[in-house]
Amino acid sequence: MHLFDPITIRGLDISNRLWLAPMCQYSAESDGPNLGRPNEWHFQHYGSRALGGFGLVTVEATGITAQGRISPHCLVLNNDADVPAFAKLAGLIEAGGAVPAIQIGHAGRKGSSQVPWEGRGSVSVSDGGWETIAPSAIGYDDKLGTPREMTAAEITDTISQFARSAKLAVEAGFKAIELHGAHGYLMHQFLSPVSNRREDEWGGDFAGRTRFFSDVVRAVREAIGDVPLIARISATDWLEETASTHDGSEGWKVAETIRLVRELPEVDFWNVSTGGNVPVRIPTGPGYQVPFSRRIKEETGASTGVAGLIANATQAGVVVHDEHADVVYIGRVALHHPYIARQWAAQMGEPVTWPNQYLRGVNER
Repeated sequence: MHLFDPITIRGLDISNRLWLAPMCQYSAESDGPNLGRPNEWHFQHYGSRALGGFGLVTVEATGITAQGRISPHCLVLNNDADVPAFAKLAGLIEAGGAVPAIQIGHAGRKGSSQVPWEGRGSVSVSDGGWETIAPSAIGYDDKLGTPREMTAAEITDTISQFARSAKLAVEAGFKAIELHGAHGYLMHQFLSPVSNRREDEWGGDFAGRTRFFSDVVRAVREAIGDVPLIARISATDWLEETASTHDGSEGWKVAETIRLVRELPEVDFWNVSTGGNVPVRIPTGPGYQVPFSRRIKEETGASTGVAGLIANATQAGVVVHDEHADVVYIGRVALHHPYIARQWAAQMGEPVTWPNQYLRGVNER
Protein backbone atom coordinates (compact mmCIF):
# COMPACT_ATOMS: atom_id res chain seq x y z
CA MET A 1 0.00 0.00 0.00
CA HIS A 2 1.49 3.32 -1.11
CA LEU A 3 0.61 6.96 -0.47
CA PHE A 4 -0.34 7.60 -4.07
CA ASP A 5 -2.31 4.40 -4.62
CA PRO A 6 -6.03 4.92 -5.25
CA ILE A 7 -8.55 4.03 -2.58
CA THR A 8 -12.28 3.30 -2.77
CA ILE A 9 -14.67 4.20 0.07
CA ARG A 10 -18.23 2.86 -0.28
CA GLY A 11 -17.93 2.85 -4.07
CA LEU A 12 -16.31 6.29 -4.25
CA ASP A 13 -12.98 6.18 -6.09
CA ILE A 14 -10.32 8.56 -4.77
CA SER A 15 -7.10 8.98 -6.72
CA ASN A 16 -4.64 8.89 -3.81
CA ARG A 17 -4.28 8.60 -0.04
CA LEU A 18 -3.05 12.12 0.69
CA TRP A 19 -6.10 14.17 1.72
CA LEU A 20 -6.58 17.77 2.78
CA ALA A 21 -7.69 17.98 6.40
CA PRO A 22 -10.51 20.34 7.36
CA MET A 23 -8.91 23.58 8.58
CA CYS A 24 -11.09 26.51 9.69
CA GLN A 25 -10.58 29.71 7.70
CA TYR A 26 -12.74 31.97 9.91
CA SER A 27 -13.59 34.00 6.83
CA ALA A 28 -17.37 33.85 6.36
CA GLU A 29 -19.67 36.80 6.97
CA SER A 30 -20.93 36.87 10.54
CA ASP A 31 -24.33 38.44 9.84
CA GLY A 32 -26.63 39.51 7.05
CA PRO A 33 -28.07 37.46 4.17
CA ASN A 34 -24.77 35.68 3.46
CA LEU A 35 -24.09 34.64 7.05
CA GLY A 36 -21.93 31.53 7.11
CA ARG A 37 -21.81 31.01 3.36
CA PRO A 38 -18.62 30.35 1.39
CA ASN A 39 -17.22 33.41 -0.35
CA GLU A 40 -14.32 34.39 -2.61
CA TRP A 41 -11.76 33.45 0.04
CA HIS A 42 -13.10 29.90 0.33
CA PHE A 43 -13.38 29.50 -3.44
CA GLN A 44 -9.74 30.51 -3.90
CA HIS A 45 -8.43 28.55 -0.93
CA TYR A 46 -10.10 25.22 -1.63
CA GLY A 47 -9.87 25.49 -5.41
CA SER A 48 -6.10 25.91 -5.28
CA ARG A 49 -5.65 22.93 -2.95
CA ALA A 50 -7.76 20.78 -5.26
CA LEU A 51 -5.41 21.74 -8.11
CA GLY A 52 -2.55 20.94 -5.74
CA GLY A 53 -3.04 17.20 -6.10
CA PHE A 54 -4.89 16.06 -2.98
CA GLY A 55 -7.10 13.04 -3.59
CA LEU A 56 -9.86 14.41 -1.35
CA VAL A 57 -10.38 17.95 -0.09
CA THR A 58 -12.40 18.38 3.09
CA VAL A 59 -14.10 21.73 3.60
CA GLU A 60 -13.68 23.09 7.12
CA ALA A 61 -16.01 22.63 10.10
CA THR A 62 -19.44 23.83 8.98
CA GLY A 63 -22.09 24.51 11.58
CA ILE A 64 -25.40 22.70 11.38
CA THR A 65 -26.93 25.88 12.80
CA ALA A 66 -25.69 29.43 13.31
CA GLN A 67 -25.42 28.63 17.03
CA GLY A 68 -23.38 25.56 16.16
CA ARG A 69 -20.49 27.57 14.71
CA ILE A 70 -17.09 27.67 16.37
CA SER A 71 -16.80 31.42 15.73
CA PRO A 72 -19.10 34.06 14.22
CA HIS A 73 -17.00 33.83 11.04
CA CYS A 74 -17.38 30.08 10.49
CA LEU A 75 -19.47 28.40 7.79
CA VAL A 76 -23.10 27.32 8.24
CA LEU A 77 -25.21 24.99 6.12
CA ASN A 78 -28.75 24.55 7.38
CA ASN A 79 -31.26 25.76 4.81
CA ASP A 80 -32.00 25.55 1.11
CA ALA A 81 -30.81 29.11 0.46
CA ASP A 82 -27.28 28.11 1.54
CA VAL A 83 -26.96 25.38 -1.10
CA PRO A 84 -25.93 27.48 -4.16
CA ALA A 85 -22.79 28.89 -2.49
CA PHE A 86 -21.77 25.47 -1.22
CA ALA A 87 -22.52 23.95 -4.62
CA LYS A 88 -20.13 26.42 -6.24
CA LEU A 89 -17.45 25.43 -3.73
CA ALA A 90 -17.97 21.69 -4.28
CA GLY A 91 -17.88 22.23 -8.04
CA LEU A 92 -14.59 24.13 -7.87
CA ILE A 93 -12.98 21.35 -5.85
CA GLU A 94 -14.17 18.70 -8.28
CA ALA A 95 -13.06 20.75 -11.28
CA GLY A 96 -9.60 20.90 -9.71
CA GLY A 97 -9.37 17.12 -9.75
CA ALA A 98 -10.15 16.30 -6.10
CA VAL A 99 -13.13 14.66 -4.44
CA PRO A 100 -15.14 17.30 -2.53
CA ALA A 101 -15.98 16.42 1.08
CA ILE A 102 -17.32 18.58 3.89
CA GLN A 103 -17.11 18.39 7.67
CA ILE A 104 -20.30 19.27 9.54
CA GLY A 105 -20.57 19.75 13.26
CA HIS A 106 -21.73 21.68 16.31
CA ALA A 107 -19.24 23.45 18.56
CA GLY A 108 -21.28 23.17 21.76
CA ARG A 109 -19.48 24.74 24.71
CA LYS A 110 -16.54 25.77 22.50
CA GLY A 111 -18.73 27.91 20.25
CA SER A 112 -19.16 31.68 20.06
CA SER A 113 -15.38 32.03 20.28
CA GLN A 114 -13.03 34.64 18.86
CA VAL A 115 -11.14 34.02 15.64
CA PRO A 116 -7.58 32.99 16.52
CA TRP A 117 -5.81 36.13 15.34
CA GLU A 118 -8.04 38.31 17.53
CA GLY A 119 -7.40 36.45 20.77
CA ARG A 120 -8.86 33.52 22.67
CA GLY A 121 -12.15 33.79 24.48
CA SER A 122 -15.88 34.13 24.08
CA VAL A 123 -17.66 36.63 21.86
CA SER A 124 -20.43 38.32 23.80
CA VAL A 125 -24.00 38.36 22.57
CA SER A 126 -23.78 42.12 22.13
CA ASP A 127 -20.77 41.63 19.82
CA GLY A 128 -22.43 38.98 17.66
CA GLY A 129 -21.96 35.90 19.84
CA TRP A 130 -24.59 33.60 21.34
CA GLU A 131 -25.46 31.50 24.37
CA THR A 132 -23.59 28.20 24.09
CA ILE A 133 -25.12 24.84 24.91
CA ALA A 134 -23.59 21.52 25.95
CA PRO A 135 -24.46 18.16 27.51
CA SER A 136 -23.81 19.67 30.96
CA ALA A 137 -23.30 23.17 32.31
CA ILE A 138 -19.53 22.73 32.50
CA GLY A 139 -17.18 25.14 30.74
CA TYR A 140 -14.04 24.15 28.87
CA ASP A 141 -12.10 26.83 30.71
CA ASP A 142 -12.62 30.27 32.22
CA LYS A 143 -12.06 32.06 28.92
CA LEU A 144 -14.90 30.31 27.10
CA GLY A 145 -17.40 30.55 29.92
CA THR A 146 -20.14 28.20 31.10
CA PRO A 147 -22.67 26.75 28.64
CA ARG A 148 -26.30 26.01 29.31
CA GLU A 149 -27.23 22.33 29.70
CA MET A 150 -29.23 21.08 26.74
CA THR A 151 -32.77 19.86 27.24
CA ALA A 152 -33.76 16.44 25.94
CA ALA A 153 -35.84 18.15 23.25
CA GLU A 154 -32.83 20.20 22.13
CA ILE A 155 -30.74 17.04 21.89
CA THR A 156 -33.19 15.27 19.61
CA ASP A 157 -33.63 18.43 17.53
CA THR A 158 -29.86 18.75 17.12
CA ILE A 159 -29.66 15.18 15.85
CA SER A 160 -32.27 16.04 13.23
CA GLN A 161 -30.30 19.17 12.29
CA PHE A 162 -27.20 17.07 11.66
CA ALA A 163 -29.20 14.92 9.26
CA ARG A 164 -30.68 17.96 7.49
CA SER A 165 -27.29 19.63 6.99
CA ALA A 166 -25.78 16.39 5.69
CA LYS A 167 -28.61 16.01 3.17
CA LEU A 168 -28.15 19.63 2.01
CA ALA A 169 -24.41 18.99 1.60
CA VAL A 170 -25.12 16.05 -0.69
CA GLU A 171 -27.57 18.21 -2.67
CA ALA A 172 -24.76 20.76 -3.02
CA GLY A 173 -22.54 18.15 -4.65
CA PHE A 174 -20.26 16.97 -1.86
CA LYS A 175 -19.28 13.35 -2.39
CA ALA A 176 -18.46 12.49 1.23
CA ILE A 177 -19.72 13.76 4.57
CA GLU A 178 -17.53 14.00 7.66
CA LEU A 179 -18.98 14.37 11.15
CA HIS A 180 -16.87 16.41 13.56
CA GLY A 181 -16.84 14.21 16.64
CA ALA A 182 -13.41 15.32 17.86
CA HIS A 183 -11.47 18.18 19.47
CA GLY A 184 -13.90 18.95 22.26
CA TYR A 185 -16.87 19.93 20.11
CA LEU A 186 -20.42 18.82 20.86
CA MET A 187 -20.27 15.17 19.75
CA HIS A 188 -17.03 14.74 21.72
CA GLN A 189 -18.51 16.57 24.70
CA PHE A 190 -21.22 13.93 24.96
CA LEU A 191 -18.67 11.10 24.82
CA SER A 192 -16.44 12.25 27.66
CA PRO A 193 -17.35 12.02 31.36
CA VAL A 194 -15.31 15.19 31.84
CA SER A 195 -17.93 17.22 29.96
CA ASN A 196 -21.00 14.97 30.24
CA ARG A 197 -22.33 14.62 33.79
CA ARG A 198 -25.92 13.96 32.78
CA GLU A 199 -27.98 11.44 34.72
CA ASP A 200 -30.59 10.80 32.03
CA GLU A 201 -30.43 8.56 28.94
CA TRP A 202 -27.82 10.87 27.33
CA GLY A 203 -25.18 10.47 30.03
CA GLY A 204 -23.80 8.21 32.72
CA ASP A 205 -22.39 4.94 31.45
CA PHE A 206 -20.81 4.20 28.06
CA ALA A 207 -24.19 3.52 26.41
CA GLY A 208 -25.59 6.81 27.64
CA ARG A 209 -22.59 8.96 26.80
CA THR A 210 -22.28 7.50 23.29
CA ARG A 211 -26.00 7.67 22.51
CA PHE A 212 -25.83 11.16 20.96
CA PHE A 213 -22.84 10.31 18.78
CA SER A 214 -24.41 7.05 17.64
CA ASP A 215 -27.81 8.61 16.97
CA VAL A 216 -26.21 11.38 14.90
CA VAL A 217 -24.33 8.80 12.84
CA ARG A 218 -27.46 6.76 12.18
CA ALA A 219 -29.61 9.79 11.37
CA VAL A 220 -27.03 11.09 8.93
CA ARG A 221 -26.58 7.68 7.33
CA GLU A 222 -30.33 7.51 6.70
CA ALA A 223 -30.31 11.04 5.27
CA ILE A 224 -27.44 10.56 2.81
CA GLY A 225 -28.03 7.01 1.60
CA ASP A 226 -24.94 5.43 0.05
CA VAL A 227 -22.76 8.54 0.20
CA PRO A 228 -19.54 7.77 2.13
CA LEU A 229 -19.70 8.76 5.79
CA ILE A 230 -16.53 9.74 7.64
CA ALA A 231 -16.35 10.40 11.37
CA ARG A 232 -13.56 12.39 12.96
CA ILE A 233 -12.95 11.29 16.52
CA SER A 234 -10.56 12.15 19.30
CA ALA A 235 -9.32 8.71 20.32
CA THR A 236 -8.44 9.94 23.80
CA ASP A 237 -8.70 12.95 26.10
CA TRP A 238 -5.02 12.31 26.96
CA LEU A 239 -5.73 12.01 30.68
CA GLU A 240 -5.06 8.27 30.84
CA GLU A 241 -1.85 8.62 28.80
CA THR A 242 -0.54 11.49 30.96
CA ALA A 243 -1.51 9.74 34.22
CA SER A 244 -3.74 12.65 35.20
CA THR A 245 -7.39 13.34 35.94
CA HIS A 246 -9.77 16.24 35.47
CA ASP A 247 -12.26 16.79 38.28
CA GLY A 248 -11.62 13.18 39.26
CA SER A 249 -12.25 11.76 35.80
CA GLU A 250 -9.87 10.04 33.37
CA GLY A 251 -12.04 11.24 30.51
CA TRP A 252 -12.62 9.53 27.17
CA LYS A 253 -10.22 6.63 26.55
CA VAL A 254 -8.85 4.70 23.59
CA ALA A 255 -10.56 1.50 24.69
CA GLU A 256 -13.90 3.31 24.53
CA THR A 257 -13.11 4.63 21.05
CA ILE A 258 -12.40 1.09 19.88
CA ARG A 259 -15.69 -0.12 21.33
CA LEU A 260 -17.58 2.72 19.65
CA VAL A 261 -15.96 2.06 16.27
CA ARG A 262 -17.01 -1.59 16.50
CA GLU A 263 -20.59 -0.57 17.27
CA LEU A 264 -20.97 1.82 14.33
CA PRO A 265 -20.67 -0.03 11.01
CA GLU A 266 -22.62 2.86 9.46
CA VAL A 267 -19.35 4.82 9.44
CA ASP A 268 -17.22 4.01 6.40
CA PHE A 269 -14.02 5.71 7.48
CA TRP A 270 -12.58 7.08 10.73
CA ASN A 271 -10.46 10.23 10.79
CA VAL A 272 -8.43 9.62 13.94
CA SER A 273 -7.32 12.55 16.04
CA THR A 274 -6.88 13.15 19.78
CA GLY A 275 -7.54 15.66 22.55
CA GLY A 276 -9.27 19.01 22.56
CA ASN A 277 -11.86 18.42 25.28
CA VAL A 278 -9.68 18.97 28.33
CA PRO A 279 -6.99 21.60 28.97
CA VAL A 280 -4.13 19.12 29.28
CA ARG A 281 -0.56 19.29 28.01
CA ILE A 282 -0.32 16.79 25.14
CA PRO A 283 3.14 15.29 24.47
CA THR A 284 3.29 16.10 20.78
CA GLY A 285 5.96 15.13 18.27
CA PRO A 286 6.24 13.98 14.66
CA GLY A 287 3.34 11.62 13.94
CA TYR A 288 2.23 11.61 17.58
CA GLN A 289 -1.31 10.50 16.70
CA VAL A 290 -0.28 7.66 14.39
CA PRO A 291 -0.16 4.96 17.13
CA PHE A 292 -3.81 5.60 17.93
CA SER A 293 -4.82 5.04 14.32
CA ARG A 294 -2.73 1.87 14.20
CA ARG A 295 -4.36 0.45 17.31
CA ILE A 296 -7.88 1.23 16.09
CA LYS A 297 -7.15 -0.42 12.72
CA GLU A 298 -5.65 -3.50 14.32
CA GLU A 299 -8.42 -4.01 16.88
CA THR A 300 -11.45 -3.16 14.73
CA GLY A 301 -10.47 -3.67 11.09
CA ALA A 302 -11.78 -0.17 10.33
CA SER A 303 -10.36 2.06 7.62
CA THR A 304 -8.62 5.07 9.13
CA GLY A 305 -6.91 8.31 8.30
CA VAL A 306 -4.56 10.25 10.54
CA ALA A 307 -2.95 13.67 10.86
CA GLY A 308 -0.68 15.36 13.39
CA LEU A 309 2.80 16.73 12.64
CA ILE A 310 3.23 14.66 9.48
CA ALA A 311 5.36 17.10 7.56
CA ASN A 312 7.31 15.32 4.81
CA ALA A 313 6.82 12.77 2.04
CA THR A 314 8.89 10.01 3.64
CA GLN A 315 7.03 10.21 6.91
CA ALA A 316 3.64 10.20 5.19
CA GLY A 317 4.66 7.31 2.95
CA VAL A 318 5.74 5.15 5.89
CA VAL A 319 2.41 5.73 7.68
CA VAL A 320 0.51 4.25 4.73
CA HIS A 321 3.07 1.63 3.64
CA ASP A 322 3.32 0.17 7.15
CA GLU A 323 -0.48 0.25 7.47
CA HIS A 324 -0.65 2.57 10.45
CA ALA A 325 -3.46 4.27 8.50
CA ASP A 326 -5.08 4.00 5.09
CA VAL A 327 -4.83 7.74 4.47
CA VAL A 328 -2.70 10.66 5.63
CA TYR A 329 -4.42 13.99 6.21
CA ILE A 330 -2.35 17.14 5.72
CA GLY A 331 -3.45 20.42 7.29
CA ARG A 332 -0.96 23.03 8.43
CA VAL A 333 1.65 22.31 5.76
CA ALA A 334 -0.97 22.80 3.07
CA LEU A 335 -1.87 26.23 4.41
CA HIS A 336 1.35 27.66 3.04
CA HIS A 337 2.00 25.10 0.31
CA PRO A 338 -1.16 24.29 -1.68
CA TYR A 339 0.74 22.10 -4.19
CA ILE A 340 2.42 19.95 -1.56
CA ALA A 341 0.72 16.75 -2.79
CA ARG A 342 2.23 17.07 -6.29
CA GLN A 343 5.63 17.93 -4.79
CA TRP A 344 5.62 14.87 -2.54
CA ALA A 345 4.58 12.65 -5.44
CA ALA A 346 7.56 13.90 -7.44
CA GLN A 347 9.90 13.31 -4.49
CA MET A 348 8.66 9.73 -4.22
CA GLY A 349 9.13 9.04 -7.93
CA GLU A 350 5.42 8.79 -8.61
CA PRO A 351 3.95 9.89 -11.94
CA VAL A 352 2.83 13.48 -11.49
CA THR A 353 0.04 14.74 -13.70
CA TRP A 354 -0.63 18.45 -14.10
CA PRO A 355 -3.59 20.32 -15.57
CA ASN A 356 -3.08 20.95 -19.26
CA GLN A 357 -3.01 24.67 -18.59
CA TYR A 358 0.15 24.25 -16.47
CA LEU A 359 2.13 21.92 -18.71
CA ARG A 360 4.27 24.65 -20.26
CA GLY A 361 5.61 25.55 -16.82
CA VAL A 362 6.30 21.94 -15.92
CA ASN A 363 8.00 21.02 -19.19
CA GLU A 364 10.24 24.07 -19.15
CA ARG A 365 11.87 23.16 -15.86
